[in-house]
Amino acid sequence: MHYTHPLYEVFPPRQADAIQLYSMNTPNGIKVASALEEMGLAYEPHLINILKGDQHTPAFAALNPNGKIPAIIDPNGSEDEAVTLMESCAILLYLAEKSGKFMPDDNEGKRLCQQWLFFQAAHIGPMFGQFGHFYKFATETCDHPYPVNRYTQECKRLLGVLDKQLEQRVFMLGSDYSIVDMSIYPWVNTLVGFYEARDHIGFDDYPAVERWLQKCIARPASIKAQTVCALSH
Repeated sequence: MHYTHPLYEVFPPRQADAIQLYSMNTPNGIKVASALEEMGLAYEPHLINILKGDQHTPAFAALNPNGKIPAIIDPNGSEDEAVTLMESCAILLYLAEKSGKFMPDDNEGKRLCQQWLFFQAAHIGPMFGQFGHFYKFATETCDHPYPVNRYTQECKRLLGVLDKQLEQRVFMLGSDYSIVDMSIYPWVNTLVGFYEARDHIGFDDYPAVERWLQKCIARPASIKAQTVCALSH
């Protein structure tokens, strides 16, 4: 089908029918790349370099007025209409529904899935992100201990929630990998990896999270997702 968007002038699609992904390999970007790889959906990745301000251009604002990555255009959306979406968890839900994969089929399972997706969007992402900002990036501009202490304690609390959920489960919803796992693992991996906070957080105190994280990051789709919309690729 024929579809046009201002971003198409900046990033001309090579495959007109493929999902167009505009992203960078941040935790939120890796979420969606993981889903696209896991689900085997045809897509074209386009790097939005947030370090250079690409997210604030008029073309990108036409897709996401909030100026955040990731965002997608699916030229073959529902009812033969193109679908544009911002917000990573909304994109995960859309892709799961489109593919029929990585989300429970029954109503109770769907509600559980949505519950934990909202948990990630409301707590894991914002709190881990604020922790990373003050712990890794703002050390020269903010020397007061309060922000790091506050977000350290909140990260520990949230890891405790995850650890309890995963004690008797292989993955967040049970024995099956889902979009909930895809939404959370990049943030946990960033916390102990890119933020270099494993010892500071006391990550060894959350063995169920550690076991789960290793399963998530070892998946071929997760490994590939790390490189999608990366600066070096």
